[in-house]
Amino acid sequence: MAFFKNTYWVKRIAISISLLLVLFILWNTYVFFQKFKKDERSKMEIYATAIKEATANSDSNGSFNLVTKVYQTIENIPTISVHENGDIKEFNNLDSIKSKDPKYLQQQLNIMKNQNEPIVIEYLGVKEYIYYRNSDLLYRLKYYPLALVLILGLFLTIIYMVYKSNKVAEQNKLWTGMAKETAHQIGTPLSSLLGWIAILRAENVSSDYVDEIEKDVRRLNTIANRFSKIGSLPELKQHNIVTITKTAFDYLENRSSKQISFSFITEKDEFFCNLNTELYGWVIENLIKNAIDAMQGKGKVAVTITEASKSIKVLVSDTGKGIPKSQFTQIFNPGFTTKKRGWGLGLSLSKRIIEDYHNGKIHVLKSELGKGTTFEIILNKVSF
Repeated sequence: MAFFKNTYWVKRIAISISLLLVLFILWNTYVFFQKFKKDERSKMEIYATAIKEATANSDSNGSFNLVTKVYQTIENIPTISVHENGDIKEFNNLDSIKSKDPKYLQQQLNIMKNQNEPIVIEYLGVKEYIYYRNSDLLYRLKYYPLALVLILGLFLTIIYMVYKSNKVAEQNKLWTGMAKETAHQIGTPLSSLLGWIAILRAENVSSDYVDEIEKDVRRLNTIANRFSKIGSLPELKQHNIVTITKTAFDYLENRSSKQISFSFITEKDEFFCNLNTELYGWVIENLIKNAIDAMQGKGKVAVTITEASKSIKVLVSDTGKGIPKSQFTQIFNPGFTTKKRGWGLGLSLSKRIIEDYHNGKIHVLKSELGKGTTFEIILNKVSF
């Protein structure tokens, strides 16, 4: 049992069996093809012999009856009889309408010459050549392995997709479980820290220190709430997106290098969208953090909020190293990262929050190497 639990060997055994099956099918098809081809050659030789006998005994009705009976066995094999001088004498089992065109007959004759050696008939000092091509049955048998391989490939592709989707589902369950457990584990020291803050206030510790500690505790509480919502459908409520965006913006501005210039621009003070404030704020923080990393601690970060006819657009721009155009969509794939440190989950998570939870869109609006990048978030506007 332990052997089959090892997916490494199970995959390789399955692939080996599939390859052996394909080789077995191809080999048997080749054997059948050669056998049928040989049988058709034998039929044509018998047909040629019957014609020769009938020609030599032109006064015998029995000989022509024999030719007729033999011909019935090759009704599915196209043939062309050619005189010794190269002129076409007669043809059988070809398209009756197309055969009126000499070019069509010559084309069919060339095909026959390439497929099979002619059968020579000699009688009364005259030579005649009978050319023939493979029957429709042989044609179908020739392409049968390809169809079978395609079907097998489709079957294996479906198996792989099912396996991959199951694996992704298992990974999602694992990440969801880890996220919820992290939120649970953070909750215990948070409760203790809140108690210590109350004690510090009672001891008349400087309110400036206590206020900063309290801000970070609230921050930890927000992070815990974010992790607890992963894997479950978040509740969306109408919120002023300007206020929520500005809160996340201010938090990172106050904790970033003074060499970074921050600017926040909005057309109006109020734009309302259906949001989960904690998850949406997470996205803004991810984008700003990525911008800071791209600039290596020095440059300009700008957040701009504009209004369209039915949507609100949030732009996060930086003056960092930029993103190659070929990576515009790749950067949202789980695990994709250009950093030496990091798991490549930030943008993937942001895409899921915006598109799956908020029915919006997030993408790279523009980027130029060495000059910077602009991400765009589009959310549906709530009208009153």
